[in-house]
Amino acid sequence: MAIIDAIDGFRLMEALMLLTVFTGLVGLLFRRNLFLKVMGMDVMGTGVISFFVLVAARSGFRTPILDGTVAFPGGNDWADPIPQAVILTAVVIGLSIQALLLVAITRLASVDPSLDGGQLDQLGRD
Repeated sequence: MAIIDAIDGFRLMEALMLLTVFTGLVGLLFRRNLFLKVMGMDVMGTGVISFFVLVAARSGFRTPILDGTVAFPGGNDWADPIPQAVILTAVVIGLSIQALLLVAITRLASVDPSLDGGQLDQLGRD
């Protein structure tokens, strides 16, 4: 029964993470403000990272840095370390890209404080 509850919990968490990715995608596509687009991209990245962490935890919750005295729900199987390493790299790269975009947006704010993508596009064409 506990395994069935854990599987249902995983399905619920998958659905919530996909909802997070979809929310970020909607923000990225339908917002005109560049700052809100960057925030939408960050929300979408957070959903993807959360999904990969969930995938790494499917085989177990136990990590190599813990000793055997800690009991986890669903058994003491090891978590898959490969997705965790990939996600650690993705977090660093995502943070770097977000910082670079926010610096570029700050520079663009001196040209047009509204940061409206359509107006900035028109300024570039003129």
